[in-house]
Amino acid sequence: MSEIGKKGQPAAENKSPATLGYRMPAEWEWHRATWLTWPRPDGISFEGCYDAILPVFGQLAASLSTSEWVEINVWDREMESAARHVLQKAGVVMDHVGFHYFPAYEPWCRDHGPIFVTRERGGSREKAVVDWQYNAWGGKYPPYDLDDAVPKRIAEESGVPRFAPGIVLEGGSIDVNGEGALLTTEACLLNPNRNPALSQREIEAGLVDFLAVNKVIWLGDGIAGDDTDGHVDDIARFVAPRVIAAVVEEDPHGVDYEVLQENYRRLLKATDACGRPFEVVALPTPGNVEASGVRLPASYANFYVGNRVVMVPTFHSVNDRKALELLQTLFPNRRVIGLDATILVQGLGTFHCLTQQEPE
Repeated sequence: MSEIGKKGQPAAENKSPATLGYRMPAEWEWHRATWLTWPRPDGISFEGCYDAILPVFGQLAASLSTSEWVEINVWDREMESAARHVLQKAGVVMDHVGFHYFPAYEPWCRDHGPIFVTRERGGSREKAVVDWQYNAWGGKYPPYDLDDAVPKRIAEESGVPRFAPGIVLEGGSIDVNGEGALLTTEACLLNPNRNPALSQREIEAGLVDFLAVNKVIWLGDGIAGDDTDGHVDDIARFVAPRVIAAVVEEDPHGVDYEVLQENYRRLLKATDACGRPFEVVALPTPGNVEASGVRLPASYANFYVGNRVVMVPTFHSVNDRKALELLQTLFPNRRVIGLDATILVQGLGTFHCLTQQEPE
């Protein structure tokens, strides 16, 4: 492994981020910015509904831009111009928007974007990028070379060190509490379409070395309709260092009932990095959300925590209000905003999948 600086030269050979004092902050810690990747009209995620999802991007950016920068990856000036039109129409604070000509085939920045780590040094905070390998969820959607290159390009432009673990990992497959604990799933990280040569212990060691966690909590399978092989951000999320919101299916006949009950049982037995149990809060499901008879991975757990807001996907479900009210109690110092994601989820992801936080 190596730490790579702005000019791409090794800066600290054979030292991991953890060894150098870096850690991955929790999502609720203060951001400098949120990163997005603008969708392509000819991308595969939103075939047949591209124009309909653009206002949702605009609303997402508008809510975030009041309290942090919104950095957007685009293909070229033409895409930038089109994006500006959408954002201005949505009322985005354009003085808080930056555009970067870092093209990607699909818009899921959580998974192909950089994961930022930070450290305190000399009275100031320093940032670095962890550049995990990206293979489009096990090689399902080639090509993905441009998406995989995004973290390196962001690190080079920002002039921050870059760590390359050499491990395939998407940002949606993990969640951290900022105090040493990490949530993930066996279905995703242990899937042979990611890192077939690595054992569970070796993958866990990579998480420890590159994100500075010391407690990995393994859940089982993901929800139906999820093409990521079980990303944890559709199942369970940290909402505070010792509080986890976990999706629970109340209907015993529901397709996800057994899977979610098993994950819930694991969480009730889990402990944090200091051996203390978590408070586990049950988050409802929106029920069966479909498009053209196909089950979609609709989940309230796919919320995104901004500096002043929490963006929560809604699905015209009877449980929308219940989920929003519950999350508002869990984030009392932020405004919980429900945003219709019924069209967005046809691309098999919602707000957490689209966003990647850059800490202050």
